[in-house]
Amino acid sequence: MKRARLAAWGIAVAGLVPVPAAILIQLQLPPEWSASVPMSPDYAAGIAFPIVGAFLIAQRPRLLVGWLAGVGGVLSGVSVLLSFLMFLAAAGGDLDTAGLLRILSVVAWALGGGMLAVFVPLYSPDGRLPSPRWRLLPPISVAVFATLAFLVVVRPYPQPGLIRRPAVLPNPLKIEALAPIHLQLYSSFYLLMQLCVVAALLALASRLRGADPATRRQIAWPLSAFAIYVVFLLLGDDYWLAGTLWTGLIPVAIMISVLRFRLYGIDTVISRTFVAAGLVAVVSAVYFGVGALSSLLVSGYDQVAGLAAALFAGAFFQPLRKLLQRASDRMLYGRVGDPRLLADRLTQEVRQADPTQALGAVATVVRDGLAVDGTAVEVRDGVRVVCGTIGEDPREIALVWHGEPVGRLLIGSPGSRRFAAAHDERVITTLLPYVADVAHAARMAADLQRSRERILAAREEERRRLRRDLHDGLGQTLGAMAMTLNMARISISRSPATADGLLQELRTGMDAVSGDIRDLVYGLRPPALDDLGLTGAVTSLTKETLPPVIQVEVVADELGELPAAVEVAAYRIVQEALTNVRRHAQAGRVLLLLAREGEQLIVRVEDDGVGLSEHRRAGVGTASMRERAAELGGTCAITAPATGGTLVEARLPISATPAEPAAGQAARSA
Repeated sequence: MKRARLAAWGIAVAGLVPVPAAILIQLQLPPEWSASVPMSPDYAAGIAFPIVGAFLIAQRPRLLVGWLAGVGGVLSGVSVLLSFLMFLAAAGGDLDTAGLLRILSVVAWALGGGMLAVFVPLYSPDGRLPSPRWRLLPPISVAVFATLAFLVVVRPYPQPGLIRRPAVLPNPLKIEALAPIHLQLYSSFYLLMQLCVVAALLALASRLRGADPATRRQIAWPLSAFAIYVVFLLLGDDYWLAGTLWTGLIPVAIMISVLRFRLYGIDTVISRTFVAAGLVAVVSAVYFGVGALSSLLVSGYDQVAGLAAALFAGAFFQPLRKLLQRASDRMLYGRVGDPRLLADRLTQEVRQADPTQALGAVATVVRDGLAVDGTAVEVRDGVRVVCGTIGEDPREIALVWHGEPVGRLLIGSPGSRRFAAAHDERVITTLLPYVADVAHAARMAADLQRSRERILAAREEERRRLRRDLHDGLGQTLGAMAMTLNMARISISRSPATADGLLQELRTGMDAVSGDIRDLVYGLRPPALDDLGLTGAVTSLTKETLPPVIQVEVVADELGELPAAVEVAAYRIVQEALTNVRRHAQAGRVLLLLAREGEQLIVRVEDDGVGLSEHRRAGVGTASMRERAAELGGTCAITAPATGGTLVEARLPISATPAEPAAGQAARSA
């Protein structure tokens, strides 16, 4: 390991010397001895490959790709340096030394080029051949590069590019017998060299077949980089600048592939490149097109034309970006990963299921869209649906429905088909509102079911209490009064005084019966509703419930005739809300609103007190208010406004009967 690190340092240092030295020499050469092109891919290869190769050697010493990249890069840099030392010697008149340096430069080029253009892609990213059928390509490539170097070394005539030089470099190794066929041989083997490079690229592409998704993503980095480089290589010297710049990116792609460095995925790079290129092309076309058209229509007003072009380009920008992003997602991830298609799929599945089953559909769609091992949706009050395996440390995302926390989404670890982080965030951003809506619907359905159960239980308890009160209280009292009446009737003729006492006792019993009946009636429906109406009853209730130091304002519309059940529910909700204000709010002012909106009665009680605690738990009174609203098919929300205090708002259907709206409400929520 220590020797490998020392070798890595040596390769890195060796890679930093030749190319900068060659550039300094190039700047000092006279024009007649300058290179035919200002720069070649060997420049970038001589700097980038040694540095990346040294890093790979230090990280994974046994990996062949690192050694090939490091040594091949150093040889490419040495080839560039020897070339310019050759020109420097020739410019100084030492032609024999220049001829020798030419031979050494060609040998270094053949060795370095073969390693980088053939062996690096052939053995990327794991240091092994893709399959045994490619085992002939390495010796063939070595033979082709060696033959090509040999033909350059023994060239019997001057290099075509040097004919314009002031002097011809002597070649001590030239073979005159090859003169008639040398050019044809060189052209043929140069073509074979290009075919070897293309074959190495095809070998890298062949790894994609049968590979798992993670390995495909790993191979995509060097494959994309080498494919573009081969295009520049085939285009020739006219594309020297693009080829040189791109060559510097190839070793970076290899490093990301070998080390599986996942700060960005190749799909993110492709996606963003596709979107950026599309935006630049279309917006530029729109801008210049509108500018040209405006100049023709309003000639002489260049500022107007420029402004019109900018406005049109700006109007197209955002819709076009979304369109290109959707196209890129569809191209890279198909139907599984396209956020828009995932949203459509989620909508269809939710429509066909009840809220509890819809949670399972949500978990499945999110898991498929993010390609993770599992997801879970947890709704407050204990509802939980799990799809797959979320693991011990899942990612947690809060679900918020119109500012109210309704649960959380748990996302497990990435699966074998891992998408890029940027794509994951787009999927989450797209699906999260749908997940929150379904979680809220599931919570409402669960609350509704519990409310129904509590309502039935409370109704049975109320009937039991009425039976007990009537039987044990009123029934026994009436029985005792009947006995007293019989005794008074018997005693009235013989002892009027005794009869008078019994009648007085009977009168007291009748008062007690009247009080019991009044209590029973008040428990079923407050008399104030019949005497004063709903507005008058709640106004009287505020005076009875709240202390004088609290300022109360009652605002009521013309409510018209309301069903008895709605009046009782509204009265009891106001009663409980005012009780909470007196006990907990520490308020100085209370606003009570009664309004009729279409077929709904709006009941709102707002105070300016301390507001709701972050760790509050719903008590019996709060549950009672919600149950009374739910029994009629309405809602009752208790929130903390931005201005402070607490707001209780109930919406009670006026025309619905108590038996049907609950199911309707659940259907609308789902």
